[in-house]
Amino acid sequence: MAAAPPAGLFIRDSFDAARAGAEMYALVRALYPICRSITGAGLRDTLAFIGREIPVDVHEIPSGTTVFDWTIPDEWNIREAWIKNPRGETIVDFRRSNLHVVNYSEPIRARMDLAALKPHLHSLPDRPAWIPYRTSYYRKQWGFCLPHAQLQSLPDGEYEVCIASTLAPGHLSYGELCLPGASADEVLVSCHVCHPSLCNDNLSGLAVCVRLAQELSRRRHALTYRFLFIPGTIGSIAWLALNEAKTANVRHGLVVAGVGDAGAPTYKQSRRGDAAIDQAMAHVLRHAQPPGRIRPFVPYGYDERQYCSPGFDLPMGLLMRTPFGEYPEYHTSADNLDFVKPSSLAETLELVLAACEVLEGDGKYVNLLPKGEPQLGRRGLYGATGGRNEQAVDQLALLWVLNQSDGTRSLLDIAERAGMPFAEIRRAADLLRQQRLLDG
Repeated sequence: MAAAPPAGLFIRDSFDAARAGAEMYALVRALYPICRSITGAGLRDTLAFIGREIPVDVHEIPSGTTVFDWTIPDEWNIREAWIKNPRGETIVDFRRSNLHVVNYSEPIRARMDLAALKPHLHSLPDRPAWIPYRTSYYRKQWGFCLPHAQLQSLPDGEYEVCIASTLAPGHLSYGELCLPGASADEVLVSCHVCHPSLCNDNLSGLAVCVRLAQELSRRRHALTYRFLFIPGTIGSIAWLALNEAKTANVRHGLVVAGVGDAGAPTYKQSRRGDAAIDQAMAHVLRHAQPPGRIRPFVPYGYDERQYCSPGFDLPMGLLMRTPFGEYPEYHTSADNLDFVKPSSLAETLELVLAACEVLEGDGKYVNLLPKGEPQLGRRGLYGATGGRNEQAVDQLALLWVLNQSDGTRSLLDIAERAGMPFAEIRRAADLLRQQRLLDG
């Protein structure tokens, strides 16, 4: 981990969680209507919106570019899409919900009977009022999504369908922001920005990453922080392919996705399983209220599986709340503005900031007066009556740091053994250094 930065790097005591949660939720609400995909105008509009919040650089990769075993696809854009019933009434309309169209559908304008239309219609029999989210990025086809109750009610007859989309050479767009620190060692923070009107799976991670970048830009930090706002899978693969040299500086990393629902925070470990980010997140979630959950790495999920592919094996974990696919609203129209909570967004941001405190502030120290216990009272570091109570909690932290600082144990090691939050141990170490009782 990084060498210890100056004391007071992150001041979460002054962090206004309610305000941060409200502002992140407002960002989610503003971006909710946009029809995003892995390429196209909606993705660019989203990156432009982010650019008004933080100074993100937008990069464009031409269609046809080879990125490892993949190829950047043609760019997809859509103007309108609808289905008209035998009476000429519009019964499915892209303007009402951009989930109504299978994302990346090729264009079509045709008339057909219900039997020919049905193979192109997607619904959720177990959730008859919800619209599913479906994609067809790498296979040319077209389709519509609609509530199952509506699908069952369709009468026989001739239907007219229209998808006014384009698939043509263009670009894949992504955003990148680097916040230099005192060290070239990097923390890579990544989120996907390619889903249409889905709030938790897409916009919640985006909002937390934007606000995290804003918070870090206002604070001193020893580490360099690089933020990626990318389309899922193809975006991370493309970034890795075109920026392989940059990965040598990545010491810690975090993918942020699905962090706005009311479920408990969940962290999925990196491929390594024992990376510094794994240890930091485990510690932070253990001391969260209520405590969070830790899951082992599996090669399936969000972009962490690309960063953790064996050719890179970056120390990248995934922070989420209810894991993807384990809540019924996942990839449906029910993942809406009612599903995400400002308080969940704020709590997630606080957890990430706490992990950053650990990554920034950990280090190994040496007790400069190791023979016996230094007299802390005359240095103003110990209560006159001794003992431990709620006001004297830092006194035990001081003793733990002094006792364990023999140059072999880090502050995080000490916090874990003491069963104390890292921030208390870090604060004790800072006080001991100021009194020249600790060196490191």
